[in-house]
Amino acid sequence: MYKKILVPLDGSEASEAVLPHVTTLAQSLNAQVVLLRVVTAPVYEFSRPDFVPPLAPRDTYPDLFAQADGYLQRVAFDMFPSNLQVAYEVSGGPIADSILDMADALDVDLIAMSTHGRGGLARMVLGSVADEIVRRSHLPVLLIRPRNG
Repeated sequence: MYKKILVPLDGSEASEAVLPHVTTLAQSLNAQVVLLRVVTAPVYEFSRPDFVPPLAPRDTYPDLFAQADGYLQRVAFDMFPSNLQVAYEVSGGPIADSILDMADALDVDLIAMSTHGRGGLARMVLGSVADEIVRRSHLPVLLIRPRNG
């Protein structure tokens, strides 16, 4: 059914809440997992995590791309069993666009991600990457809401 699962991560514990679910699903289906980190400009990531204008090429922020690469390597090594096929990609640009573009480019079958659990005014003001992915994706999307506390 699912042979390749894309897992966008933003570096937060909340985004990593999906990983146990993805591990179980990938093991049961013998599917490949592709971790994705979308690098955003630091000022926007701090002030508005879900709204990011297009980012300049990788060579403009080489340290941010290197950090994202190292983060995904650690997640792949620390959070997944060695018998599971795990790859990773680092991208830059608007978050939802980058996730959807990567899903198409890699020919994935499923996008699995955590929500940040924002509701009400925070969601209205900041938006929701997860909402945008669900609305715009032609692929199935698995959303996991992290437990509070």
